Formats: sequence, structure tokens, C-alpha cells
Amino acid sequence: MALLVPLAALVALNQVSPRYTATGALIFEPPEYKLQELQSILRSDPANEAVMASQAEIIRGRRVVERVAQQLALYDKPEFNPALRPPALINRLLAMVLAPFAAPEPAQTLGSGPPIDDNRNAALLAVQGAFNVQPVKTSHVLEISFTSADRILAAAAVNAAMDVYVKEQLGAKFRAVHHANDWLEARVVELRDQVRDAEDRIAAYRAKQGMVQGMHAGLDAEQISHLTEGLVRARNDLAAAEGRLDAAGGSQGAAAQAAIAPSVVQLRAQQEQLAAQLESLQSRAGPSHPDVIGLRTQLSQAQRAVTTEAARVVAASQAEVRAAREHVAALEQILGEAERASDRGSAAQVSLNAMMRDADASRGLLQVVSERVQQTAQQAAVEAPDAHEISLALPPIRPSYPRTGQMMAVASAAGVMLGLLAVYLLELTDGTFRSGEDIRTVLGLPCFALIPEVRRRTLGRLSVDAYAAQKPHSPLAEQVRALRAGLWLGPTRPRVIAITAGRPAEGKTVVALALARAAAMAGERVLAIDCDIRHHSFCHRMHVDMEPGLADVLRGQATLDQVVRTESASDLHYIPAGSTDADLLGLLMAESAAELLKRLRQEYDLVVLDAPPVAPMADARVVAAIADATLLCVRWHSTPRATALHALEMLEDVQARVVGVALTRVNPRAHVRSGYADAEVYHHRYGRYFRE
Repeated sequence: MALLVPLAALVALNQVSPRYTATGALIFEPPEYKLQELQSILRSDPANEAVMASQAEIIRGRRVVERVAQQLALYDKPEFNPALRPPALINRLLAMVLAPFAAPEPAQTLGSGPPIDDNRNAALLAVQGAFNVQPVKTSHVLEISFTSADRILAAAAVNAAMDVYVKEQLGAKFRAVHHANDWLEARVVELRDQVRDAEDRIAAYRAKQGMVQGMHAGLDAEQISHLTEGLVRARNDLAAAEGRLDAAGGSQGAAAQAAIAPSVVQLRAQQEQLAAQLESLQSRAGPSHPDVIGLRTQLSQAQRAVTTEAARVVAASQAEVRAAREHVAALEQILGEAERASDRGSAAQVSLNAMMRDADASRGLLQVVSERVQQTAQQAAVEAPDAHEISLALPPIRPSYPRTGQMMAVASAAGVMLGLLAVYLLELTDGTFRSGEDIRTVLGLPCFALIPEVRRRTLGRLSVDAYAAQKPHSPLAEQVRALRAGLWLGPTRPRVIAITAGRPAEGKTVVALALARAAAMAGERVLAIDCDIRHHSFCHRMHVDMEPGLADVLRGQATLDQVVRTESASDLHYIPAGSTDADLLGLLMAESAAELLKRLRQEYDLVVLDAPPVAPMADARVVAAIADATLLCVRWHSTPRATALHALEMLEDVQARVVGVALTRVNPRAHVRSGYADAEVYHHRYGRYFRE
């Protein structure tokens, strides 16, 4: 797993077309708008996270993407337009099969618009999916990236998107300003018409009501004001005339008379002067003096002149008073008539005032709107976009996908994890024996030896059983000696040992011959008997022809001396299986088998019985029952635990004495990595103890 997964990932990565991602950046800084009317149209909220995210979605929106696709002709590229790609083999086959049954699809439309183009829409969605816009945190910067198989196209798409977005922002502002300006100009025309209509209505109303407008107020108001002022002046003149009349009559004293009639005062001064002269002269000259008489005559003339002048002044004052009173009365009469006329026109003035107020309001609004028209025209001349580019996209040098290094690292980690998972699952599902500890735990028997499997290159021309004898210092020979020691060091030393297994190919024959050879080479008299008539193997392994054997002795067709063979290299005696058509089960259960074993116990130190497998053959149970001890062979990492347990139960059912187990065909390299305690014997640190 650790090798295959990265290798498969590398092969897959080599098949993937590289894709390049180009990235550009722009900054979003909306300006402040001074015009109050445009704030509601063009004002942007503070550039918070929500606003930046919204601008990112605008850039990825269909409007911008569609214009980029049109500018760069992305609809004509198979990378984005699936209709231009060659269909897969499966799709072609399905199309050929379904073609006779497919009905033509009617053209679909959206309302009254053009027909729906699914291929164009799919290409547009593909282009939109290639864009990625992300706002940079704690800033007003937007990063725009585009992924494509063409690195030049990737950079061009990013730059085109930024250009379209900026121009679209500026165009939206221009459209908004022009729209506002058009609306304001239309409003100016409308207000002008309203002011003109209001003035026409006011003029018509005044003409209808006979109302004339003065400089500062209506004619009635001005007339009443003038009459009131004239009446006040007339009354003041009347009061002044009456005062002069009183003064002229002498009722106000000399000072008043002097102020009003100076001529009378002058005459009276002359009179008083003459009176003083007369009195002075009369006291000196006497009353009869001619000068006194002359002065009396002058004094009389002066008195008459004063009286005449006073009468004239009084008459003039009376005439002036009468004229003033008549003027006051006339003014009061005229003012009364004017006030009555004003009262009659007051009702008409109310409507006129309302029309005048409306006209004034329209004039003020017209003036304000006219000013705003000028300001919006100036705003359009200095308008700037909300965003501008700060970093144009450049064609990337390295592909963004696939990221071979990262993916290979992930694949390697995944391979290791899958390998560990596979090992764990195999560990959980493995129902075989992998160590002597498993033997003791499951079967409850000691594991005497771990018989290694020797590679064919190491064996050369030797057989496995002969290898242990020819290589006495090999690990295989050492494990055979360990097996022999385990059998010999028990509470009772068995003379007849049956070696069997739960199923074929467990290595029982190799163990039997190797054990017999080891004992024979140690100086013991050993006899190995092939009890597996149906699958005899001694003749093959001893390189001899098929000769009479055990079956022939038990049937009485041959004597023991005739069937016993001797191996010259190890001085091992052995008996082949013999005739294959014999009923070995019946023969082993006969009295002759017991007598044969009794004789063999007397002649040999050790008799090794190579019994058939327990599960398929009943002969194995009979052989195990008549033997002194039974050794069960279990193949390492192969024999199921259930099979071994079943074989053990079958042997125990016939009262066979199973003394232990030999774990056969062990892979030393794999076992030494397992970490089991008995794997220590295969560790390389013990290499100097063995020679192969």
C-alpha cells in the first residue's frame, strides 16, 4: 500500500493536464459625495466585511463574467464549452443507442426573449467557476484569481475582469449622475411652467377682481395708508389752527399771542411804550401838556390798531379752523369709504395670497433645482470609479494544479495509513497461527519448534528433509533438534511418535523424516514408517522405486525384514507405505498391527509414524491412538484455527496423547518483523551461530 498508492497517484498526476491560476488585486475606495441629492443615489456604505463580500460577488456575477467571456472568446474554447469537447466513448455509445428513440426538443425561450442556449450557459457557468474573488481581511483589497489550462489566458481573464468591473462601476456612476441630471432638468422645466402658470393665474385673478398692485402692497392698502396719514396730518393741522385761534383770542396769554400773531404783539409793544411815555411825561408835565395830549392821541391810535389787528388775526384763525375741520371731515369720509372697499376685497385677497405663496414656493424650488443642475454637471466632469487596480495579473510560471509535491506527500501518507489499516484489518480477520504464543493460547499445547521454510535457491538439489541432515548448523536443523528435545524432555519419553496435521501440505512428512534423520545421526536406532497409503511420499523423497511396505506387512504378504529400508547417509531405517489398494484402517485395527508395534518397540529406540491428515482421513486417528505420543503439525500463517481445533478434538476423542505442536513452514523474515517473542530465534544477531 505504501508504494502502490503513491505510484498510482504519480501515474494519475502525470495524466492530469496542468492548470494555472493567475491572481490580481484591486482596492475598493468609494469617494465621498458632497451633493445632498446624489448621496441617496451614489452613496456607498463604509467598506466593512459585508460590503467587501458584496463587491466580491459582483465581480463574480454573471454581468462581469459574460463580458469577460465575450472579450476573450471563451465560448469558443473547449476548456469551457463542453459542446466543443469530443464526447467520451460511453456517451457516444449511449447516443447511438438512444438516437432512434430520442425526440427533437422544442426550443425553449424565456418569455419573449431569444431561445435558451444550454451550451452557452454551461460555458458561462464554467467561466464563472474558474473565477475566485476573496477580500483580504482588515483591508479594502480584493484578490481576483482565474484558473485555466492556458497561463496567458488566466492572466488575461483576471485583468479583463478587473477592467470590466472598474469600468462598470464608473459607468454606473455616470449613468446615475446623468439620470439625476436629466431628472433635475426635467424638474426645472416643470417648475418653470408651474411658476409661469401661477403668475398668469395671479394676474388674471387681479384683473377679474379689479385689484391693482402697488409698489409695496395692494392699491386699497396703499390708499387707506395714505388716507390715514392725511387724516392724521389734517387733525394735527386742525389742532394747530384751534390753538392759534385761542391764542389770537387772548385766552392763551401774551406769549401764545406773540407766537401766533407777531404783528399784534408789535402793536401792543408800541402801545405799551406810548403808555409808559405818557405816564412819565404826565407825571412831569401834567395832563394838560401838549406833549401829553399828543401822546394820548398816539396811544388811542395804537389801541385801535391793536384791536383791529387782533380782530383780523382772530378772523383768519377762525377761517383756518373751519377749513381744517372741513378737511378732516372729508378725509374721514374718504377713509371710511376706503375701509369699506377694503373689507369687500379682503375675501378676494385671501385667495390671492394663497396663489402668491404657491408662486413664491415654486420660484424658490426652481432656484434650488437650477443650482443643483449646475452642481451635478460639475460632478459628472470629475467623477471617479470606486475601485482601481493595484496589481495586474501576470502569467503564472508554475501550475496551481496539480500540486505534485503536496499530492504525493498526501498520497504517501494515505498509502502508509491504508497499509496500516490493511495490516490492522488483516490482523483482525487473520484466523491462522503466527507464533508459538498463538499455539499455546488457542490449542493449549506447547509449541516445540518453529520449522522454517527454506528457499529453493538455498536448497539447491537437496530436499527439505535432507537439508537438515546435510546442513546440521542451519536454522532448520536447529529447530529439528529443538523439536527432538521437546519430545524427549517430557515427563515420559515416547518410543512411538505419530506425526500428523489437520490438513494436507502442512509439512508433516518433512518434519517426520527430519526428526528421524536427526535422531539416527545422533546414534539412535530409528525407524520411520509411511502410514499415509493414499498419498505416500517416502519412495519419492528417498528416490527409490515403489516397493512393498507397511500395508503388505499388515496383510501378511511380506515380512518386516523385507520392507525395512536403510538410508546410507544417515543410517535411518524406513518402511514405505506399500500397496495403495489396501484397507489400512482395518489393518491398523487388527491384532497384527499391535504385534508389529510391540516388536518395533523392542528393536528401535524411536519409531516415527508419518500419519495422514486428521480431518479427511480416519486412518490418522487410529495411528495416533496406537502411538505413545502424537505431534500435531500446524502451518504458519496458513492453517485456520478452527481446522487445528477440530483436528485436536478428533484426536482427543480417540484418546490420542497429543504432546505438542510443531509450527511449520515459517517465513523467518516475516516472522522476525512480527514482534513475537519466539521470533527472536531468527534475528540476525544470532547469525554467527548458524551456517547454511
